[in-house]
Amino acid sequence: MGKVVITAQMSADASIGPSIGWYKPGGEHEAAGEDEVRLADAMLLGRKTYAALAPIWSATTGAFADRVNSLPKYVASTSPTGPLDWNATLVKGDLVEEVRRLKAHHEGNLLTYGCGEFAYNLVRHGLVDEIHFWVHPVVWSEEARPFHGLGHIRMKLKDATVFGNGVVLHNYEPL
Repeated sequence: MGKVVITAQMSADASIGPSIGWYKPGGEHEAAGEDEVRLADAMLLGRKTYAALAPIWSATTGAFADRVNSLPKYVASTSPTGPLDWNATLVKGDLVEEVRRLKAHHEGNLLTYGCGEFAYNLVRHGLVDEIHFWVHPVVWSEEARPFHGLGHIRMKLKDATVFGNGVVLHNYEPL
């Protein structure tokens, strides 16, 4: 049975907004992030995250991009959406039942990017197995924060990894 894993990159003050000028590529944290994708069987995305990522990754080439682009993507949307590109399928019917079905169908992880309304609903319904916060050593002061304004989420720290460049990966289990 697959696990639903939410993963989010953020600054030390939890900025996750669209202006990610704070993000510095390279370093051992990047290899660990690639490993996270290699462990995935599919991506489970909200409509907004899908709309943001699809044009970027569809235009990206290389071995890692090939891996990301080849993964099946399941997109949840409360508004009707036409045919999807980027190897994506619209999640139809009851979200909770469909995600349970996907977890039973996949052996590897269902990787979810972002911490907005879609991710919050996954947590609220007990569908998330892990939440990964990749905290970068910079303060950026954007208003967008994980699960901002959506409600409370209690978590238990499973483990943490400190990388040489100061990035810290926190692996939580929602309670």
